[in-house]
Amino acid sequence: MVWAFVFVLLGICSRAEGANAGLKGRVTQKGLQYGRQFSLEVLKSLLQKEHVLDLNGSYNIPLLGDVGYSVARIQIQELQLRESSVSFSEGTGIRLVVSNASILLSGAWRVTALSIPDSGSFDVRVTDLSLSTELGLSWDERSRPQVWAAYCRSSIGRLHVKFHGGASWLYNLFTGALQAPLRYEVNKQLCPELRKGIGDLEQVLKTMQVTAQLDPFVAIDYSLVNRPVIAREHGDMDLKGEFYGVGKRRGSPFSPAPFLLPEQGDRMLLLGLSELSANSAAWVYFAAGALRRNFTDSMIPKLSPFRLNTRSLGLFFPELKRLYPNMPLELHLSARKQPLLTCWPGSLDLALFGTAEAFVVLPNATLAKAFLLDLDASLAGKLHLDSAKVGGSVALRNFSMSVARPHMGSVQRKALELLLKLVLRMVVLPMANKKLKEGFPLPSIYNLSLVNPHVTINQGFVLVATDVLYKA
Repeated sequence: MVWAFVFVLLGICSRAEGANAGLKGRVTQKGLQYGRQFSLEVLKSLLQKEHVLDLNGSYNIPLLGDVGYSVARIQIQELQLRESSVSFSEGTGIRLVVSNASILLSGAWRVTALSIPDSGSFDVRVTDLSLSTELGLSWDERSRPQVWAAYCRSSIGRLHVKFHGGASWLYNLFTGALQAPLRYEVNKQLCPELRKGIGDLEQVLKTMQVTAQLDPFVAIDYSLVNRPVIAREHGDMDLKGEFYGVGKRRGSPFSPAPFLLPEQGDRMLLLGLSELSANSAAWVYFAAGALRRNFTDSMIPKLSPFRLNTRSLGLFFPELKRLYPNMPLELHLSARKQPLLTCWPGSLDLALFGTAEAFVVLPNATLAKAFLLDLDASLAGKLHLDSAKVGGSVALRNFSMSVARPHMGSVQRKALELLLKLVLRMVVLPMANKKLKEGFPLPSIYNLSLVNPHVTINQGFVLVATDVLYKA
């Protein structure tokens, strides 16, 4: 049951059936076994609550004659699940089997014997309890996850009754007469209460959001794109995993390509992130005009010999230095196309397509156009992941520059390109790698943290294979 929530939140599937997914993942048999204890806790929470049950009847007891009785407010005080197993039910969902369990029940009793009413409380110890149930997993017409009680069966071995209050000393002598009807009623209630709890979960899933806004520009769609696939050794789902713009929603120009998760059962959880997710996010930011930033000389490190003024850039734009001697510049950097991420075995390639437009800051604070450059860069990236953070590193593969509009005379293009490449290698990328090395914290989902995660970059997708740890 808990893994059903994990499926919902992380999105999981390895078979390329129907629509292709941007996010894939898999809970393995190892992961399901680890989640067994949480499933048992969920089972306990469904059963350990007050049950409105009125059991009425009468029995003929020696010396007392016909005794009318009623039992109400049955509640589970203690539940011990000694032997249990959990497995995937191929084509359906998750199967949970509990045997040799015991339950301590309490409730209120009322009897009428010899026309005299009496009342009190009672305890019932149920032993040799067996319960077998299956949780079905599917999806509804709105691409939300769907669960249902596919199967349930229970049986009770022995039952011991103890009365308290009233003339309990007398009734305790004749508890054998109540064992059969109580055993029947308790057994009859177990599966309906379990189905009711699963029905409550289904109602929650019907109202679950399948989109989330991440910032003022971008939101993510994590709706299901295929029916969950439950195999013998793993459970899978597919999520869309596509980012879109806040406000007016427009479709991304990217389409997810099919990819398969490996048959790997030594980790609890496998997650696959396709190029689609990263590229759709980059496209949204580009379309929203968010990939731009302005720089002034005050933002350049004080120790840098290169300044953002006409004296420094005049070495490459002689006419600029002559017309505006020793005046400050303002540089506007922006993307002229969306960045493009490509996954290759062992490496990430990030293509950047930018423009750099420089303006002279005049004494009256107005801006005069100086030049416009097109800047293209290709970066090689790596990912690092631990239990708490995700980080990485980048290196420059290639860099090229062209002068789109020289507003002020000729340009020393090769020398400027060499300088910019040097600045990228010596200043920009070391600063970026320092931040990437520090990493970014991973969100906690239902108090689950990653244990010894391993990241591999494959053709078209990034794979994370990990164990998990639950902390209450």
